[in-house]
Amino acid sequence: MKSFRISALAQGVVLATLPFAASLALADAAGSPPAQSQQEMHKNSDPKAPPITKVEFERAKQIYFERCAGCHGVLRKGATGKPLTPDITLGKGTDYLKVFIAYGSPAGMPNWQTSGEMSEQDVDLMARYIQQEPPTPPEFSLADIEKSRKIYLPVEKRPTKKMNNYNLENIFSVTLRDSGEVALIDGDSKQIINIIKTGYAVHISRLSKSGRYLYVIGRDARLNLIDLWLPKPDNVAEVKVGLEARSVETSKFKGFEDKIAVAGTYWPPQFVIMDGDTLKPRKVVSTRGMTVDNEYHPEPRVASIVGSHYKPEFVINAKETGKIMMVDYSDLNNLKTTTIDSAKFLHDGGFDSSGRYFLVAANASNKIAVVDTKEDKLAALVDVGKIPHPGRGANFVHPKYGPVWSTSHLGSEDVTLIGTDPVKHPQYAWKAVATFKGQGGGSLFIKTHPKSKNLWVDTPLNPDAKVSQSVAVYDINNLAKGPQVVDVAACAKLADDGAKRVVQPEYNKAGDEVWFSVWSAKNKESAIVVVDDKTRSCKAVIKDKRLITPTGKFNVYNTQHDVY
Repeated sequence: MKSFRISALAQGVVLATLPFAASLALADAAGSPPAQSQQEMHKNSDPKAPPITKVEFERAKQIYFERCAGCHGVLRKGATGKPLTPDITLGKGTDYLKVFIAYGSPAGMPNWQTSGEMSEQDVDLMARYIQQEPPTPPEFSLADIEKSRKIYLPVEKRPTKKMNNYNLENIFSVTLRDSGEVALIDGDSKQIINIIKTGYAVHISRLSKSGRYLYVIGRDARLNLIDLWLPKPDNVAEVKVGLEARSVETSKFKGFEDKIAVAGTYWPPQFVIMDGDTLKPRKVVSTRGMTVDNEYHPEPRVASIVGSHYKPEFVINAKETGKIMMVDYSDLNNLKTTTIDSAKFLHDGGFDSSGRYFLVAANASNKIAVVDTKEDKLAALVDVGKIPHPGRGANFVHPKYGPVWSTSHLGSEDVTLIGTDPVKHPQYAWKAVATFKGQGGGSLFIKTHPKSKNLWVDTPLNPDAKVSQSVAVYDINNLAKGPQVVDVAACAKLADDGAKRVVQPEYNKAGDEVWFSVWSAKNKESAIVVVDDKTRSCKAVIKDKRLITPTGKFNVYNTQHDVY
C-alpha cells in the first residue's frame, strides 16, 4: 500500500465527498465508534469475510483510495503492489494482514503503523476491509468532465506578457500532499510565492512548451492550470478528468506548442485530450482491452505520459496491459494511434539524454521498455532488478559506457545503468551495463543533472527509519567507491517525532543545488532541505506551517526541458 496513492469516495468512488469525514465526526461525537452490534453491518457476498459495519466500510474505502489504490488497483487486482482480492486475502487472515500492513516490507510496502501514518485501529480496519469484495466505481464521460470544468480567468483577460519579476525558470512546484495544494517556491530566494489550492495529493506538475502554463494533477483527478505570467501565479482553470488520476502532459511538437493537453486516469481507465489553455475536453479514449499476454483486463490504468519531440504525438502507457500508445494529436477527429507491446505493469519513465528514446519501468516484469519515438517502435526490453521505480530516471555520461540512463528499485537495493547511445557506443546500447548497491529497497526517485558529478538515490519507503530519512549519493565517475549517506532529515532539525521520510531529489536550474522533501504526517512538522551539490552539505532549510506533507518537487526549467 504505497503512500503516493489517493482519492476520496462517494458511491464507492473517488469524488472528494463526505463518508470519511462523516465517520470521523460520528466517532468524535460519541467519544468512540459505536459497537458493531449497534450499527448496520456491511453485507458481503462471502460469509467467510470478517464483520465490518457500513460506517467502517465507508471509512476504509477512503483510506484505501488515499493510501493503497495506486499500487494495488481500484479493483484490487494488483500492479506495483500485489493483488488484494478476497480469494487471496481471506486465506491470509486478519492477523497476518495486520502484521504486514503495520510493519511493511523492504520491497516497498510502507510500514503504516510503525511510521505513525495509521493507528492500530486503522490497521485492523484495513485488514478486515481488504477481505471484502471491492466496490466498483461508476464511469466518467466527456459530459461529466465538461460539467466539472471551471474558468477562473478567461484567455482574453490573461496577460500578454510576464507581469512579475520572478525568475520563472527556477521556481519549484511542490506537492503538499494531504492539504490538496501546491507551493510555488522561488528557487533563488527560497521564499514561498503562493500556496495554490489543487486536487488532493498532486502526483506530478508539468509545464507547457513555452514554460508559461503549469499543469498539476491530483490523485482525485482534479487538473489545475496555473498561469505563471500573472503578477502572482495562480489558477486560471480547472477540470475533473475522472475519479482517480496520475498523469498529465502537453503538446511539445513545433506548431502545437501550448495548444493541447492530455491527462490519463486510473479510474475510469482512459485518457482525455483537452485544449491546452482552457482544459476544454475534446476526446475521451478508453484503455480497456487485451494485455500483452492476450488476456482481457478491465482496469488498464494510464501511468506515465510524455510528449514526443519528433512528432505531434503523446506517448501514453497503459499500466496493466503493458501497451504503449503513440497517439497522434494532429487531427483529433481522425485520431491515429500506434500501439506497441512491451511488458507489464508500466509505470514511470523518462527520456534518454537525446530526447529520442523513452524508457519506462514495467515493474511487475522487472524490465525497462525502451521506445524509439522517432520510429514509433519498441527498441528493447531490458532486464533490471525487482520492481524498478525510476521516476523520470537519471541521465549521465559514464566514463566507460558513454551515455546511460539509470533506475533505482522499490523491491531491491539495486541501482541499474542502461546504455543509451546506439551510434557511438552500440555495444552497450539498450543493455544493463552496470548494477551497484544502494541503501536498500523502497526507492522512488533517482536524479542527477548535466552540470553535476553526483547521482542521488532516495529510499523513502524503506521500513528502516535510518534508511528512509537519508539519501545515498554517488560520484558518477567513481561508482565503485560506493555512496556517501547524507542524513537529510537531521539537517531539517524538525521538532517532533514524525516519519521524516526523505523523498525526491530535484535540482535547481543551475544544477548546483538538490532539493529534498522531509515528509512527515499531516499533523507533524515537515520541511524542504536544500543540499549543496558540490559539497553534499545542507545549505538551507525551508520551514513553514503551510508546508503540509511536502512530497514531489518540480523545477520549472528542468521539467519544461526534460532535464534529469
